[in-house]
Amino acid sequence: MEVLKAHLSKVRIPEPSNRIYKEECCISFCTPRSEGGLYVDLNSFLAFGQEFVLWNYEKTGDPVYLNIQQRPKLVSENRPHKKPTLLAIGVDGGFNSKDPECEETYSIVILPDFVTLPFPSVELPEKVRLAVDGVLAAVGAERKEQVASWTADKRHVSVFATSLQQLKTGVRVPPTGWKCAKCDKTENLWLNLTDGMILCGRRNWDGTGGNNHAMEHYQETNYPLAVKLGTITADLEAADVYSYPEDDTVEDPLLAEHLAHFGINFSVLTKTEMTTAERELDQNTNFDWNRIQEKGKELEPLFGPGLTGLANLGNSCYLGSVMQAVFATKDFQKHYFENLKLEDAFRQAPADPTLDLDMQLAKLAHGILSGKYAVASQKGLTCLLKGQDGIPPRMFKSLIGTGHPEFASSRQQDALEYFQHFLEQVERTRASIAAEDPSQCFKFYVEERIMCSSSRKVKYTRRTDNVLSLSIPLHAAINTDEVAAYQKRKAEKELAGEKLSNEEIVRPRVPLAACLESFCAAEEIHDFYSSAINGKTTAIKTTRLATFPDYLVIHLRKFILDAGWVPKKLDVFVDVPDELDISSMRGQGLQPDEQLLPETTGPTDQVGAAADEAIVAQLATMGFPRLRCEKAAIQTSNTGLEEAMTWLLAHMDDPDVDEPFRGAQEFQAVDEVNLETLVSFGFKPDVACKALRATGGNVERAAEWIFSHSEVSSALDPDMGTGNHDNVAFEPDLPNGQGKYQLLSFVSHMGTSTQSGHYVVHVRKEDHWVIFNDSKVALSGDPPKDMGYLYFFQRLSS
Repeated sequence: MEVLKAHLSKVRIPEPSNRIYKEECCISFCTPRSEGGLYVDLNSFLAFGQEFVLWNYEKTGDPVYLNIQQRPKLVSENRPHKKPTLLAIGVDGGFNSKDPECEETYSIVILPDFVTLPFPSVELPEKVRLAVDGVLAAVGAERKEQVASWTADKRHVSVFATSLQQLKTGVRVPPTGWKCAKCDKTENLWLNLTDGMILCGRRNWDGTGGNNHAMEHYQETNYPLAVKLGTITADLEAADVYSYPEDDTVEDPLLAEHLAHFGINFSVLTKTEMTTAERELDQNTNFDWNRIQEKGKELEPLFGPGLTGLANLGNSCYLGSVMQAVFATKDFQKHYFENLKLEDAFRQAPADPTLDLDMQLAKLAHGILSGKYAVASQKGLTCLLKGQDGIPPRMFKSLIGTGHPEFASSRQQDALEYFQHFLEQVERTRASIAAEDPSQCFKFYVEERIMCSSSRKVKYTRRTDNVLSLSIPLHAAINTDEVAAYQKRKAEKELAGEKLSNEEIVRPRVPLAACLESFCAAEEIHDFYSSAINGKTTAIKTTRLATFPDYLVIHLRKFILDAGWVPKKLDVFVDVPDELDISSMRGQGLQPDEQLLPETTGPTDQVGAAADEAIVAQLATMGFPRLRCEKAAIQTSNTGLEEAMTWLLAHMDDPDVDEPFRGAQEFQAVDEVNLETLVSFGFKPDVACKALRATGGNVERAAEWIFSHSEVSSALDPDMGTGNHDNVAFEPDLPNGQGKYQLLSFVSHMGTSTQSGHYVVHVRKEDHWVIFNDSKVALSGDPPKDMGYLYFFQRLSS
């Protein structure tokens, strides 16, 4: 006790603003259930596992800790497991993700000798008792950052419900025999709660569903709420109520009154149709979900180094799948696991290691690759957790999502967008300390060649990228006859009121080679402004890769905009080989017999006349302001709609995006002192000039502008020169080798939107494939390589 009293100056009573960690070690995945429990520093309120707490003492000198230990209570294994009735995690009726109940014990520990005092105890100094009470009463920082629950049908009360006007139309809705008032549909019917009209729901992109009559009625009347007939029962909370203005499934607390207005006695109705949530739950058993997750097979659980699952925090499967693929690469394994010890990462981290990306990546790498946590589950079997518990990437998710409106949320995300956001964070972190950047292993240069058809002169530009994004040419399917026969059978069945089973579905099957050919195909550009003839003509654009990365990531554009700008997912298989040779895609740069197009003083000198009206008009119809559309067309030299759209989306947040054109003033001289300052930071003069002009000459804003517009650096580089670049790297830190690759991993998506559904990843481990489905890790029996969304290829050794 005397030793403790001597260290009271190192004890703090927590305040409401303090971040208190008490559920997970900040440099490992130890918890209060681990051997020795968890040690909470009563000065910094950071938590450490038993084998790591001395590191913190040596680094900070903080000697007083609250030790928390948990032991699971015994639970009968004979207790039946409830089958989920709701597509949800951690809520009643959903999947069970709760840890077993535990008995918790506490003690005060004084380092370095691990002197232990019991808690609670009236003999402890009051300051210590208040500090411990504050820690135990606070909501842990880990819990605040963790999604408590997730559910597909979590609904909010509609803003239209309490003030809904119901017309006295005299409509009385019978308990059965419903039919759309405008067609013969008898399923997927919606009752408008304002006038009592019964109309069919939306038409799906594949032709199923309704005929859009309920939606059209809303567009004509603006009557906001409708309830799906067939989902109304005595349990009114389960009924589907949809708000058209809010474009979401909502809760109507006055639904009983609103139904009674049309003579509906909800207590006697029976359920005849699935709700939206049930429909999503039903997807878990369809062909796509079963095949991608390899359900129905006796998959052998795997344990050991490199075979640790990542627990789903609620809609975090996109993160888990991408990080398993990333840490399957040698560059990230070497950087954050082999060459970076946890102790070194902790010593190099700032005062709060939970806010240091290198520290949290080292923690994640050691968690995934060491095998320490890839052990049989101690929780027993539940419907979500089988084999092993996996590790929860809470701190990493919180850190990588800081400041990002989507990745900081609990919503499902696009795995591609997350992968690129992650690489950007790694690149910025490594650049800030001038250290080696492992994300460079994915980077490559894209070479674009534009040839003026009139003068035959050419222009070369290049940009950096880390993903090869490929469209899927459905016309290149190798089974068009089978698909046509299937479509005919499907139409005949639908006319007869029947449906084909999931096993009978025939999808177009497109070779990956066709996708690569489409990427490289020559594209004709109309109304191209040629500086060689000072007028408009046609041009031919071709795209190649100027360098080949160590790891080639291919993204298949399965999500496209259909007619009317409605997003849909292509129902297609893409045959992806185990080995890939893209040598024919290498760009050759300027050739000896080619002449360059003359340089112009700048595209914005041609204000008004240079903007292709066709491109401007197309962009304007999408809702973009005309000034931005003109800028996009001019800045991309009128090369085409796709290029202008890409530029526009990349510059939406530019500080001067809505400023009027200043003509030649756009290219006015910049302050030489500011220019020299930016050049001294390592930026190229032409890039620095553009940044200073875009930010009004402010050096700090210009530096931020350059970091947020990485594509500008490559676009403003000098032309690439001549000759074959097989053995030439444009930058010393950008990899470039042969074009032969082997498939290393692939991320698959289940569902109709990147904002919903589920992701899993398959990874090649030596001579076999392993499926990582959140915390479940198993030997893959039949990897669905034709159903992937992101593919990671590693270069084969020469």
